[in-house]
Amino acid sequence: MTLEEVVGCNSTDRKMETVSQALEELLVAAQRQNCLTVGVYESAKLMNVDPDNVVLCVLATDEEDENDVALQIHFTLIQAFCCDIDINILRVSGMRRLAQVLGEPLSTDSNGNEPKDLHCILVTNPQAEHMKLNEVGSYCKESRCKNQWVPSIALQER
Repeated sequence: MTLEEVVGCNSTDRKMETVSQALEELLVAAQRQNCLTVGVYESAKLMNVDPDNVVLCVLATDEEDENDVALQIHFTLIQAFCCDIDINILRVSGMRRLAQVLGEPLSTDSNGNEPKDLHCILVTNPQAEHMKLNEVGSYCKESRCKNQWVPSIALQER
């Protein structure tokens, strides 16, 4: 491994950590401001009605979801729509951490309430954490410049 590769790897890892933290803070702030739409179906409805207010689309999966053909078809359609109208897209792994960040259970709770579908989350015009939105948006833009149209990050357990 060359020095450039070592330095580049460390830099990339730090960038991913920074973007991951920024995304978590952005999601919490957007949730507080009621600027999150959670769920594949709910997200598709919102993008059909009011796509101009959507500023970020988060598609979340874990390894076990990779073989879910229906989910992958939904993701493909959502990604195409987002690319068509210039909405930043971010693929995220770490569903457990995502549920923690949003304060959502991953399984049915003791009251029999079903967990929310966290596979697709839309952020709509959050006023507060605009710096975090800029940070995530910059990462998406940098990735597109490197021909990675749907960048990925991993949310780390804490």
